[in-house]
Amino acid sequence: MKKALVVDDSKAIRQIERKYLEELGYYVLEASNGEEALKVLQENPDIVLILLDWHMPVMNGYEFLKKMRSMDEYSHIKVMMVTTENQQKSVIDALMAGANEYLMKPFDKEMLETKIRYLFEGI
Repeated sequence: MKKALVVDDSKAIRQIERKYLEELGYYVLEASNGEEALKVLQENPDIVLILLDWHMPVMNGYEFLKKMRSMDEYSHIKVMMVTTENQQKSVIDALMAGANEYLMKPFDKEMLETKIRYLFEGI
């Protein structure tokens, strides 16, 4: 089963994203900030997808993304920023730091599924 990691400081958002991903056939792990997410990655190197919030305590999504992308062992992982951050500069910064896709909150299951399909299949 494909593993995904949901990283968001909001438990409610993590639950929504978990539900959608499980319906799409993923085994879902969770973290409430970037520091926790790094620990989960170390314990689960077979994660293939990360849904990543921008604004979190301890280590935000952008800091996590830069740190994760600096480690070759995680280069295969697809990262989708899932955030309310909609400034064009922030979107560009995230993509330049290694995000593969960007999804604005709020979103629905169909939009998430379409973005994930694009990430893995390019359609």
